[in-house]
Amino acid sequence: MPVTGDFLTHLAGGHTTICRAWQLTRQDGAVFGFTDHDRDLAFGGTVFRAGTGLSADALSQTTGLAVDNSEASGVLSDSAVSEAELHAGLFDGAAVTSWIVNWTDPTQRAVQFRGSLGELRMEAGAFRAELRGLTEALNRSQGRLFQRGCSARLGDGHCGIDVTGPDYSVETAIAAMTGRSRLQLPPLGRYADHWFEQGRLEVLDGAAAGLSGHVKSDRSGPARLVELWQEIRGGLAAGDRVRLVAGCDKRAETCRVKFANFLNFRGFPHVPGEDWLMSYPARSGGNDGGSRYR
Repeated sequence: MPVTGDFLTHLAGGHTTICRAWQLTRQDGAVFGFTDHDRDLAFGGTVFRAGTGLSADALSQTTGLAVDNSEASGVLSDSAVSEAELHAGLFDGAAVTSWIVNWTDPTQRAVQFRGSLGELRMEAGAFRAELRGLTEALNRSQGRLFQRGCSARLGDGHCGIDVTGPDYSVETAIAAMTGRSRLQLPPLGRYADHWFEQGRLEVLDGAAAGLSGHVKSDRSGPARLVELWQEIRGGLAAGDRVRLVAGCDKRAETCRVKFANFLNFRGFPHVPGEDWLMSYPARSGGNDGGSRYR
């Protein structure tokens, strides 16, 4: 919303009655409103609640394509933002809009920031959240990269592998947890040792339903032992059903042997390495393009 004439007049006066208001819209559609004023505000169909303890550091905004950033902090509470919801990842990537508002007349307001929540941290009963501006999206790589490894994600449109089939995924229940990121599963004799390494574990029910993690190691035996790179927020427990998706290390050999999918390989395995750029012609020895030092 642009700054109106009345609001400009108010800001130019010697006495102002302004506060800040934030609206968080989670990816599941839930909307939360917060304000640093001592009373609740309401505008645009959202109630901005006071007393939630949410505040923000100074906002850095620049012209051009530099990334705007700030940080918000607040108190954890069941009525606003709970620790369980943060652990479950429900606020990850939530859209953020921040206004400066004349609390005596909320129609006088101006948008100060738009973006999303970045990294979330919890400490001593409070949370801190990084605020990322809209230009953050410009940091993502666009187009194809000339690299040896495959640039596709296993199962996407470029790859073409159907990871929902029984050859590359399996659903089972957790038999036991031996740590926050270590799972014991029933034997999965059909799948070779290490089959799911660098793959994905998706949680189908329980406290962490809908979340996923990346597989660090996968060992077969009397019980299937799976370790994740990091614990899944929300927590896993024996009896929770999960889906394991096969892992891919992006190498051409893996694509050819494990998935029989080399025609869709999105890498460039024959691109010369850095040593080739430093080579020079020689009068003697083999001139077959190989290394001069054998």
